[in-house]
Parts: sequence; structure tokens; C-alpha cells
Amino acid sequence: MNLNSVNGEMEGERGDDGLKEPLLLQHVNGVAIDIPPQQQFSYDGSKKLRTVKFKIREIKCASCATSIESVLSNLNGVESAVVSPLEGQAVVKFIPRLITAKRIKETVEEAGFPVDDFPEQDIAVCRLRIKGMMCTSCSESVERAIEMVDGVKKAVVGVALEEAKVHFDPNLTDTDHIVEAIEDAGFGADLISSGKDVNKVHLKLEGLNSSEDATFVQNFLESTQGVSQVEIDLSEHKVTVSYDPNLTGPRSIIQYLEEASHGPNIYHASLYTPPKRRETERLKETQMYRNQFFISCLFSVPVLLFSMVLPMIPTYGNWLDYKVHNMLTIGMLLRWILCTPVQFIVGQRFYVGAYHALRRRSANMDVLVALGTNAAYFYSVYIAVKALTSNTFEGQDFFETSAMLISFILLGKYLEVVAKGKTSDALAKLTDLAPDTAHLLTLDGEGNVISEMDINTQLMQKNDIIKILPGEKVPVDGVVTDGQSYVNESMITGEAKPIAKGPGDKVIGGTMNENGCLLVKATHVGSETALSQIVQLVEAAQLARAPVQKLADQISRFFVPMVVAAAFITWLGWFIPGVAGLYPKHWIPKVMDEFELALQFGISVLVVACPCALGLATPTAVMVATGKGASLGVLIKGGNALEKAHKVKTVVFDKTGTLTVGKPEVVSAVLFSHFSMEEFCDMATAAEANSEHPIAKAVVEHAKKLRQKLGSPTEHASEAKDFEVHTGAGVSGKVGDRTVLVGNKRLMMAFHVPVGPEVDDYMMKNEQLARTCVLVAIDGRVAGAFAVTDPVKPEAQIVVSSLRSMEISSIMVTGDNWATANAIAKEVGIGKVFAETDPVGKANKIKELQLKGMTVAMVGDGINDSPALVAADVGMAIGAGTDVAIEAADIVLIKSSLEDVVTAIDLSRKTISRIRLNYVWALGYNVLAVPIAAGILYPFTGIRLPPWLAGACMAASSLSVLCSSLLLQSYKKPLHIKDSKDSSLD
Repeated sequence: MNLNSVNGEMEGERGDDGLKEPLLLQHVNGVAIDIPPQQQFSYDGSKKLRTVKFKIREIKCASCATSIESVLSNLNGVESAVVSPLEGQAVVKFIPRLITAKRIKETVEEAGFPVDDFPEQDIAVCRLRIKGMMCTSCSESVERAIEMVDGVKKAVVGVALEEAKVHFDPNLTDTDHIVEAIEDAGFGADLISSGKDVNKVHLKLEGLNSSEDATFVQNFLESTQGVSQVEIDLSEHKVTVSYDPNLTGPRSIIQYLEEASHGPNIYHASLYTPPKRRETERLKETQMYRNQFFISCLFSVPVLLFSMVLPMIPTYGNWLDYKVHNMLTIGMLLRWILCTPVQFIVGQRFYVGAYHALRRRSANMDVLVALGTNAAYFYSVYIAVKALTSNTFEGQDFFETSAMLISFILLGKYLEVVAKGKTSDALAKLTDLAPDTAHLLTLDGEGNVISEMDINTQLMQKNDIIKILPGEKVPVDGVVTDGQSYVNESMITGEAKPIAKGPGDKVIGGTMNENGCLLVKATHVGSETALSQIVQLVEAAQLARAPVQKLADQISRFFVPMVVAAAFITWLGWFIPGVAGLYPKHWIPKVMDEFELALQFGISVLVVACPCALGLATPTAVMVATGKGASLGVLIKGGNALEKAHKVKTVVFDKTGTLTVGKPEVVSAVLFSHFSMEEFCDMATAAEANSEHPIAKAVVEHAKKLRQKLGSPTEHASEAKDFEVHTGAGVSGKVGDRTVLVGNKRLMMAFHVPVGPEVDDYMMKNEQLARTCVLVAIDGRVAGAFAVTDPVKPEAQIVVSSLRSMEISSIMVTGDNWATANAIAKEVGIGKVFAETDPVGKANKIKELQLKGMTVAMVGDGINDSPALVAADVGMAIGAGTDVAIEAADIVLIKSSLEDVVTAIDLSRKTISRIRLNYVWALGYNVLAVPIAAGILYPFTGIRLPPWLAGACMAASSLSVLCSSLLLQSYKKPLHIKDSKDSSLD
């Protein structure tokens, strides 16, 4: 059974899966609907309305609710207000331009009803696709236009990605006004997403026939628990619903919609998959440039034949010299007729672009092309008109210059768009990893399978049980509930070796199930899956602007005006000396005069200079590098992190979970007092049970196993009171009437617990073996100790050695004791160690190194590493580490392998080297091409650059920079450690 649509007969009650909520009936348009409590904003872009939901205290009856509704409805800007007397909740729709959410709250409170759970105002974020950007100056113009909109806080525009990310106050503006501002600046804009990264489902709704239906459906859905935003396209019968996956899901929303059927209106919802806008628009843009190029060639190729080819073949070209009237020949007339549609129809886009650029007091490539082609065309028209009205005039037209110039530029733009599409190939492969369908199981209360159906993965909800057969991809993130298998996670983590999976193990969406059948409970769906998070991270990184791009931004501000000035000086430099006879007459071709020769040189200078190549040098390289890094398991959060990483001269490693495997095991436990082993284990288990530290978990696990061998655990040791974590030292608490300390020697000293020679001797012997000793003190005496070992990662020594060969020093900073830290450091080859350091101390060590002029990278995995990750110039989080550490880091190493520390730094160095090469080429091209176009070689070699050939060179320069960036796709990891082969998406 394929569940692309769900009807009202869908099995199951509204239960814990999000379908069952206490129904709160409130009449909207005469129909009772349920309004579960919610506290959030939503925004309706089509109506320019916002919705705020909040709770109101002291509503004692229905008349109170009616009174509040009346007060709110009378406010200017409030479209509707619904108040539930049972739950004390209000749902208010308002126009942000006319009234603020804060004013609505104040009005309710002024009416004598206190407001609770009122949502704090968040800055909204939207992403837009920008059309028509040519170079860096275009992206800056778009940024300026957006930032001038009242309410916009920040705008970032990426010329290579052709996207903009805008932070704005939704009380002051909306996405429509932002789009209008972009269009007024002369660019196209389409909304990609609005609000935070939320889960959305797109539905086709049959039975949606009128605006009243649309209003009813929107009100109904917005009052449903978990729904945050509803957008309705009445003409297409489409509904887009944003929702909280913890509260509801696509199937629940479909069922809600069909339950909303009333009277003659029967709603039937089915899943609708919108086309991938980026691919569709890229294809349209490619086809547009290709078609324009072909149309241009249809006219410009005959112009080229009539002006340059046939006149050199007298037998076939003599007819072109026949005079139509006076000195106007057939050839000149045909060139004029054929060139005109190229200049004004095919070339219209350059006029529009130049107009908008000049209107906003800036200049771009369109200005250069428009100036150059207009100069050639209108001078040629002048020649043609003069020949038509004179019996003796002889002049050379340049119609072929205008036509061929536009054709070559369009060819260059076509090839550029094709090349741009390839810069995000790795990202496109990532998005295609997830399968389209999944096997959904329905279970009874005892866990027996009642039914099985195939559903679209877009319809999956949290807590769904899915079956994954051998050879199938995992559709979403989840936890295995039954079955044994091996899962190949190389497409996500880069780890080629399949990982054994059994009950309780986590699986990642997009990975491949190898040989067994697994039953998996969905824990993360939609935009919350690891695959979606990776894609969002890479997209954000590609949009971010690298500091090295500032050079291009600064140059682009005055690039075009300089080129125009250079072209004018070139024309004067050839025309005035020519008229004055300062250079030999034989320099001037027979078919030209001084003015025409000077004009050709000036036009060549205009069109040969290329600001596009300069603007594409950095963003295209960053796009390719971040995409390639993601395919290798290295997530780089933007151009800033990429640029800083290449400067790293010192790498600081955390120990536990970074240099070591991160799965400590207790190898021995000893007693130092009269306490029995049973009591010792109970006390240690109770004290460490609330700690999240890996060593604490190892101690608890070992103590429980040991206690089970000795007898059943005692009840009084099950819970510790007054529990307290002493960062970098251990924990303390009350177990029954006893005070228990579990931690290192520093904790014992802090609580004045004496540590005798016997304990010291035990600690010394184990620390020399790179083991960590955990002391347990009961009532002020050391009762015993655990010796914990955490094996060093097999690749650690090779990574430290590789960094040394890259002239990068390695340092270890850990909260563990000195002896253990030194033993681990010696094993991996690290010479400098800072031990017994708390989280703040780690950050301070980073700052000390930075004060010495070092660029520092920090590699860590835990919450206690977060301050150091933030303090470092480049923070690298181990992918298996905590969410806090990953959030704080600049680079995430997904597969938790240290070899990717080397990969990240090496990829950064290769990328920055490629960016510099792009700049050398882009700037060097202009430095060399402009003088040649200006005729610097002509007096000595007779070589000059015709305008149409100059246009071809300009197109080639942008294409060469793109191809240079695309070479990063062939990047190979510098380290290939055994049993950890590189596996990419290529």
C-alpha cells in the first residue's frame, strides 16, 4: 500500500504519536475546531499577516473571552482574534505594519487580564534566490538594497551561490517588501525559505475552492498543536504547513485536514513534492543563455561572413560591394539589418542591467558591454547614414564588432552557468542520499506487527517504527529496536568499514543497510536528521563570505569607472596623435581613419576588462572546497574558518575522546579501608550516576557489574543528594548519611581528605601505564580507587607526525593528572602537555598561545572543551562529541577520526592557494589584457585586439577562474590510514 495520501479511514486513534490531544472546541466561521495550547509566532507571507499565540490568566467564563476578543478586534491592524475560555489561550492575527505584538499584549493586560507565556520577539530569517547577478559589485548592490529596507538587521549575498540570507524584524517588514527592494534594484528574487529551519510538508488539497475555504483551513491548521505556519496557494490548491515534529507530523496534519471537512466541502489531502527550485532555475538559466547565444549566432555569423570572410574571396564577395544608394553597399546594409536585432533584442539584458546599475550609482559588467557595443553600433549607423547621403564618402562600419561581441559574451555566460552548477555537485549528491520511500510498521500494545505499508519518507513522523531490509538505505535517523545487521555509513561519515548494529544502536539517515533486517524507531525526521543538518551547514558555509574576498570587494567598487576612464584615455591617446600626425599614416589600416582606429582600441579596452573573474575567484573556490570537505567527512562552517585554518601553526588536543577512543574501561578496583567492596561499589555508583563524564560512566558500569557478582545492590545507595560537579576534579554528594567524593587527587585535597602512601603508590604505578586513577572517599577517608584506561586512537601518532611534517606543533591540554597525560603524550609523540586543567584553564592556555603570535586550532569533543573551541582561532569538534562542542566549533570532523584534522588544514591550504591563484589570474589577466587591447604592441608588432576578440577573451577569463576552482574537486586526502579508507561521494 502506497501512502501518498491518507484518508479519514487511517488506522489508529489519536494517540501518543501526535494524533491524540484533548480537544478544545472554539467556533471559527461557525464550525467547532480544536485549539491546543501553543506559544509561538507564525507568519503568512501571502497575506502579510503574522500570528501570535499566548496564554491569558483569570479568564473565568466565556464572556471574559468574548470581551477580550472584542477589545482585540477593535485594534487597528488586528485581523482576527480567537480566545479559548477553557485553556485561556489567544490566537491573534495582525498586520505588522499597523500594530506590534507587544501592543497586543499590552492591550490585553490593560483590559485586566494578565498574559503568560508570551513569546519573545525573534528576528526572522529568510533565504532568497537572486537572479541577474554578474559580479561582486552586483552582490554589493543587492546587499545595499536589502539593508535599506526598514526592519532589516543584516543581509549576506553570495554571488556564486546566487542566494541571500536576510535577518529582519517581522514586526517592521516582511519578505514581500524585501523582494520588492531587490526587484527595484534591478534583480530578480524568489523566496526559498522563511523563518528558522523548520519542518515543512507540501500538500495538494482537493475541495479547496474559495477564499472562504482557504481562510477556514488556515485558521483550522494554525489552531492545531504543533503547526507554526500555514501558506495557501488557492489557484494551485496547494497548502504548505510548517510544524514542530515533537508535537505533530505530516500524516497527522493530513488527517486533521480531512477531519476539517464540513457541509458540502469535503477535503482530501495528498502529498505534493515541489520541484527542486535550484536545479529548475539553474536549468532555465542555462537554457536561456544557450538559446540567446544560438539566436545571436543566427544573425552574427552572417554578419561575420559578410564583413570578414566573403570580401577576402572576390569570386564570392564582389556582390557585397554593389551600391544600393550613393555609397551605401549591399554588404553594409545587410550587416546593419542583421546586427540590429542582436544589439537591441538579444542584447536587451545588457541595457537593463546597465540601467539599473547606473540608477543605483554603481557600475558592473553590463555597463562595460553596453558602452562598448553601443559605441560600435551607433558609430556604424553614423557611417551607414553618411554613406547613404553622400556620393563620395568612404568609411568602415563595425557592425560585426557589436554582433560578435554580444555573441561571445553570451557564450561565456552560458559556459559559466554550466561550470557554476558543477561547483555544488557534492552538495547535490548529499541531498540525494535519502531514499524516497520507507516500510512503516503498525504495532500493537505488545509490540506485534499488525500491518505494514510503504510510505513516502516525507510523511514519516517521530516514533514511527520502520523496517529496513538488506540493501536498502536508512530513511531517517533512529534507534534500532530489533534485528542485527551491518550498516555502511561511509556516505555520511567517510568510514568505509561497515558498523555492526543491534538493539539500542543509532542509525543515520542516508546510510546503507548491508545484510540483516532492522526495525528502527524514528528519532529525527525532516530537517532534524543528520543528513539535513549537514546540508544546511554546507549551504550556510557556501553563502558566508571569506575575509580574503574583501580584496575583490574593494577593487570592484572602482574597477568599472577605472576601465571606462582607461578606454576614454586610450581613444584620446590614439585619436589626437593620429590627427596631429604624430605616428606614421601606414599604421592606420586602409579601410579606417584615425577616429575609427582609436575607437576600436577604446572599445577593446572597455570589453576586455572583466570584473566577473575577480568576483568569482573566492566564492567558487569556497563552494567547491566546502562541498568536497563535506563529502570527505569534514564540515567547514564558512569561508572564515576555511581561511583561518590555513594559518594554523599550533594544534591543541584534548585527551579523552579526542586522542583516546573515548570509551574508558575500568581495569582494576582496590580497597584502602575497612569498607566492604559491596558498600564501596554502592557508594561509587550512587555518586557517579548523575555525571555525564565518560570516566564516570565507566566507573558506574564496572561497579554495577562487580556488585552483581557480590550480591544484589542495597537500596540506600540508589541515589545521591546534594550532588555537585567539581569541574576538572570530580563529584560529591550525600549517599544516605555518608558524604561521598569521587574524583582525582585534587578533589581530595580540596576537601582535606588525606591521601596516604599506599594510595600514592597505587596511583603512581597506574599513571605510568597511562591509566587514570579515580579515588573514592567516604566520610573523609579514601575508601578505594578505580584504575581506568582509555586506549589511544590508532591514528593519533601518525596524525601528530604528519602535523610536524607540515610545520605544525601539537600540544595536549587535559583535565587528567600529569602522569597519565605525560604517558599518553609520549605514546603519540606530543612534547608539550598541560594537565589538571579545568575548562576555563583550557581557554586561557589557548589565549596565552595566541598572545605569543600563534594561530591556534583546538580539537575537542566534550562540553568542557567548548570554551577552548570558541577561544581558538579554529575550533575542531569531533563528530561523535557533544552537540554543545559541535555548535561551538568552526570545523566538525564527522567520522571522529583524527586524520581529518590533517585533512581540514590541508584542504584549507589547498583552497587558499587556489583562491590566490584565481586572484593572480584574474588581476594578471586584466593587467596584461588592457594594455594589449589599448594597442601597446601595435606600433612594434602590428598586433591589435579587435573588440569582438576582446569580448571572447573577457568571457574566457571568467570561465578559466571557474575551472581553476573546479580543480579542487580532485582533492585527495593526505592521510589514508589503514582500516579508515577515504570514501567520498565522487
